[in-house]
Amino acid sequence: MRILIALCTLAAAALSVRALTTGDRVPERDGQHDFDFEVGHWHIHLKRRLHPLTGSNQWVEFDGTSTTRFLWHGAAQIEQFETDGTGSHIEGLTLRTYNPTTHQWRLYWANAKDGVVVVPQIGQFANGQGEFYAQDTLNGKSIFIRFIWSKTNTDTPHFEQAFSADGGKTWEVNWITDQTRVADTTEKPIANAPQPRHDFDFIFGQWKYHLKRLPAGSNTWVDYDGHLTGYRIWDGRANLGETDVGLTLRTFNPETRQWYLYWASHRDGVLSIPQVGEFKNGVGEFYAQDDLANRGQLVRYSWTATTTDHPHFEQSLSADGGRTWQTNWITDQSRF
Repeated sequence: MRILIALCTLAAAALSVRALTTGDRVPERDGQHDFDFEVGHWHIHLKRRLHPLTGSNQWVEFDGTSTTRFLWHGAAQIEQFETDGTGSHIEGLTLRTYNPTTHQWRLYWANAKDGVVVVPQIGQFANGQGEFYAQDTLNGKSIFIRFIWSKTNTDTPHFEQAFSADGGKTWEVNWITDQTRVADTTEKPIANAPQPRHDFDFIFGQWKYHLKRLPAGSNTWVDYDGHLTGYRIWDGRANLGETDVGLTLRTFNPETRQWYLYWASHRDGVLSIPQVGEFKNGVGEFYAQDDLANRGQLVRYSWTATTTDHPHFEQSLSADGGRTWQTNWITDQSRF
């Protein structure tokens, strides 16, 4: 009898393994429309814990507005967020991108104080609730961060951020946002906003572009024509350029007076290492080090002719520390 039971158990296990390896899995849920509820204009009430993970229970409250718009026909979104509290002002943005292969969202946050996009929260919705996780540091110590979205099928969605210093065993909430949908966001002017920045004002609006790209290892250029839409964020201190092949998020750091340029492909929505730089004498140059074709290389972006209706962009690569450069991407734009 024991042998028979054992054989039956092994047979059941074998059938389970076979089911998992022969395509009988339950299809993963398509979550591309999970954040559709966020599109539009909102009044924000925010509660923020001043000193997380210290035992403090001191909170401050803010009121403000946010506006979210679709990108890539719903596969991404950009949210602009502004609130004021007692003697304090928070201005930020969230770029949300969906990966159709993994069925997960990446949530990228940047604060207007420095324009740096932080480590993305990654996750998905299940049973009406969205949970997104990341690892970061707080006061030099490694922590986990959790975002939770709930009540998303109402006009008053609820958001909470929590930190964990013990590997997720316990969580302390430190940021609570309650939203109320409004017709527009002109109801409450935001005070104490920094001065606008105009370096990339030329990008705002609708464009046709002609792209020439030199694939790695090839001497033959590939041509492509498309359309670009440039959006203003933070009164020009950030902006976003959207095309059907990718997007570029640009944020300004008022302390260093430099721009961060982040690129994401529509295929996976992952933001690249930022190009960092500035404009001088009408030319914008931005640099980074990245891995291309499994080799470390320097990358240079160059913007010229930005005072015309035909701005010009080039990307170049250097494998010898910047002594020589090879251009592999050229874009010419025409306003329409």
